Amino acid sequence: MDGVLVLHKPKGMTSHDCVFKVRKLLHTKKVGHTGTLDPDVTGVLPICIGRATKIVEYLTGATKIYEGEVTIGFSTTTEDKSGEIVEQKKVTETYTREDILRLLQSLTGEIEQTPPMYSAVKVNGVRLYEYARKGIEIERPSRRVTIYKCELLDERTEFKGETISFRFRAACSKGTYIRTLAVMMGEKLGYPAHMSDLKRTGSGQFTLDDCLTFEEIAKAVEDGTIQSHLYPIERALFHLPKLTINDTLAMKVKNGALLPCPTDVDVSQGPILMMNESGQCLAIYAQHPSKQHLIKPTKVLVI
Repeated sequence: MDGVLVLHKPKGMTSHDCVFKVRKLLHTKKVGHTGTLDPDVTGVLPICIGRATKIVEYLTGATKIYEGEVTIGFSTTTEDKSGEIVEQKKVTETYTREDILRLLQSLTGEIEQTPPMYSAVKVNGVRLYEYARKGIEIERPSRRVTIYKCELLDERTEFKGETISFRFRAACSKGTYIRTLAVMMGEKLGYPAHMSDLKRTGSGQFTLDDCLTFEEIAKAVEDGTIQSHLYPIERALFHLPKLTINDTLAMKVKNGALLPCPTDVDVSQGPILMMNESGQCLAIYAQHPSKQHLIKPTKVLVI
């Protein structure tokens, strides 16, 4: 059984919980998720099965799309609604729609984020949430991330009250914390804030329309139709440039051979997908680190 199963992750489960349950449902050990979703977050979680576990890192780096809600007026330990309140400050201003649109625009593009203490980022070999659970606050390294688009999903023309909540949609790069983005929105307005709701609606090529619930997966296993619900590796890696090669070259690729740089694909911009004439994905190649005129395999995907 090989391919990508797109799960509609339910609230209350970690990504690891989801992998464990899929292993049990599919009776297979080769299962891996493509990027951690917090327990309170729902939505698109691509899960790689069998041979597809080789491409996890390439799906983890794909663009993600989220629909969330920020609440301005108080912050929490976890930066979402599951945490304890840290700071409260009643909102005294009234904001126009234009004010909120300008706020979202100011956070679009490349920004710097500091990962929250309750996150899976490792510092000195220990995950931050392990420090946080012991009440230890440590310095975290900031990272540059990109918000490609940040849209307001609220028709109001005026935002007022002791707390203010509004929904938004964000398309972002790998490593972005939407919880932290919500906190940053509050900071820009001069108030504590947190993320009060979040759903991932897109991950790379996959959307909510591609998802199955655990109940639907269990039924497909029972009916013997589960394989038809697994997306092929080619679909999952659709975002990579492709090079179609003949059968002679395909044999070399299967054996992990170094090859001359192709002239019709720019390998300097990142990895490329090597396909045979039947449209099967054979391997992922990248520019050789020291021999610039050659490409080398980073993943061979066929036996």
